[in-house]
Parts: sequence; structure tokens; C-alpha cells
Amino acid sequence: MPIQPEPERPSRCFAPVCDADVRLLVLGSLPGQRSLAMQQYYAHPQNQFWRLMSEVTGASLVALPYEERLAGLLACGIGLWDVINEATRPGSLDTRITGALPNDLAALLASLPKLRAMAFNGKTASRIGRRQLAGTGSITTDMALIDLPSSSPAYTLSYAEKARNWIMLRDWIGA
Repeated sequence: MPIQPEPERPSRCFAPVCDADVRLLVLGSLPGQRSLAMQQYYAHPQNQFWRLMSEVTGASLVALPYEERLAGLLACGIGLWDVINEATRPGSLDTRITGALPNDLAALLASLPKLRAMAFNGKTASRIGRRQLAGTGSITTDMALIDLPSSSPAYTLSYAEKARNWIMLRDWIGA
């Protein structure tokens, strides 16, 4: 009898990095394999997230230990989370995500009284996040929803082009 391969185990997101002072929430899709292995948001060395956020915050986050990176974001009023709670994904490409179970974005938003904007890191995060929020009453008329080019190395837009889009996040944090 042939040996059956083990089924792919679902990947789970991390806890949100937020506090009551968050004004901008950056939402990804689901951590990739390197991030899951290291238990850190955006841990792949070629992912440009920390470099882009350094541009946004004006602080050199890339050189800091992970916990200090998170603290630096929170100090600027920036929170992190993912739109997907759990899914199966062989590898790290968003196009391979199946069986996605969403996070409860509406509940998180209700706990963030100063939130002014949500930024979606890539098309998958935007598509899923916007669908989750539609009709929930969680989005106020003065809250901005911002679509960003993915910080992933798989999204081949130049760093300069990504940075031009990401830098507008400064408007929402007062940097």
C-alpha cells in the first residue's frame, strides 16, 4: 500500500500588535513560512516591510531587534495584524491560500478608539479585508482604507515605487 503524504497543516496568524493609541492598522494576508518559523511578522529577509515602515516612521526599524521594531510601530500609533486567521498554504505565495478563515476585524476595530486608517499590504489582504468589513458598520465615513503594493519579494514592483505608495501612511500617523 503506497504511503500517503501528510495533509498540509493549516497556518495560523499571529496575535494583533495593537494598543488603544493605534491610529493606523496595517493588515497583511497571512504570515509566510519564514515568518511562521521565526514567529515574527515579516521575517523573510527579502520582504521589504520593515524597510518601508522605516521610511514611514522616520526610525531605522530594520536594525532593531524584533520586539523593539514592534514597540517602534506602536510608539508611532501603528498596529499590525492579518485578515486571515487560518488557512492552508503550501509555501508563502498568497495565490496558494485555500480554506481561509477570516479574523474578526470588526471586533478589533471596536477596540481601537483612535483608529483613523487601515492599510492593506497587498491585493489579497485588500480583497479579503474589504469583503470582511463590508456591511459590518465598522467603517466610519472618516476612516481611510488604503491599498498598498505588497512588501513581499514576490511582488516585483521596484522598491522606489513601493516606497512612493507606502510613504503616504505618514499622513495617518502624524510623522
